[in-house]
Amino acid sequence: MKTDYVIYNDQMMYTMESLKENGLSNYKINQLVKMGVLSKLNNRFYENMNYEGEISDFYYAYAYAPDGVICLLSAAVYYGLSSYRPDAVDIALRRKAKVSKLPDWPELQIHYFTDYRYEQGIQTVFEGKNCFKIYDIEKTVADIVYYREKVGIEETKEILINYLNRRNRQLNRLIRYAELLKCDEVLKNYLEVLV
Repeated sequence: MKTDYVIYNDQMMYTMESLKENGLSNYKINQLVKMGVLSKLNNRFYENMNYEGEISDFYYAYAYAPDGVICLLSAAVYYGLSSYRPDAVDIALRRKAKVSKLPDWPELQIHYFTDYRYEQGIQTVFEGKNCFKIYDIEKTVADIVYYREKVGIEETKEILINYLNRRNRQLNRLIRYAELLKCDEVLKNYLEVLV
């Protein structure tokens, strides 16, 4: 069966819808699974077993929680703000969102945010034909300050120091997020000590 016109080696995840849009029937999709070209992750997503690019846990997070947004320590590591490597990928979801099935690996740590907190600062990162959602750097720092007890005081301090050392930092934007997310006084206390 010729599959190279549908399954590209530079795309790690495929949705059932995208496979069907590319002309594959359920039968052909099942054949690709049996041949080991695709692996079914859940009812909506398939992993390309011939993927040749860099593998990211964030792509799996997108497949298992499509509405999820990479947040907290996972986002801080992505932006180079922390040397700490979390055991699980931190994902933000709306409070009433449901995730039917989580993978054994990578471990996903779900954080339920209020609608207002969830909606602020989402951006989509495209890496070739792969993508995931993550909070922008200032929203990430503001969330870490807000959840400093859960994240850890030392980690919060390290993240703030690394953020303040960046040339492209946007302190006004960070302060605006802190005000919106009700942690501006805590952030100002940190800034007074660190600056």
